[in-house]
Amino acid sequence: MKLSDLLTEDLMVLELNGSSRDEVMEELLDRLDKTGVLSDRDQFKRDLYAREEHGSTGIGFGIAIPHGKSAGVREPRVVFGRKPSGVEWDSMDGEPARLVFMIAVPEEQAGEEHLRILQALSRRLIDDTFRQALLEAEDRKKVKALIESMEPGRK
Repeated sequence: MKLSDLLTEDLMVLELNGSSRDEVMEELLDRLDKTGVLSDRDQFKRDLYAREEHGSTGIGFGIAIPHGKSAGVREPRVVFGRKPSGVEWDSMDGEPARLVFMIAVPEEQAGEEHLRILQALSRRLIDDTFRQALLEAEDRKKVKALIESMEPGRK
């Protein structure tokens, strides 16, 4: 499955309201729940925060990739949130997170799918130009086009 199949326009929040990591996580959890991705929001939230306790998912460069595998997830999905002013995420480089990709994977599918999504995101997000384009994209269609451009065989 391609990243563009997992990150659909209805799973994009281009203007996050939260001013803390927890508030942003709640907004993204709400979006996953409202779109029917979660079978048990509370279970996924517990699993997500349990993962976060092992170490911050703020990977630096203004990016956070909170992720969890959970029995509370119906199908693999990625929700994207953007906060141009940034939010503290205890990132490796101390920079606030401005781009947040939350990965939700069903527990029974976890292993390979989870890692594949993380790898695809991480590879592309180290590119300064790509990150800036995500920050500047005016609408969901532009974000979708950028995500599609990072897939194998695309330029």
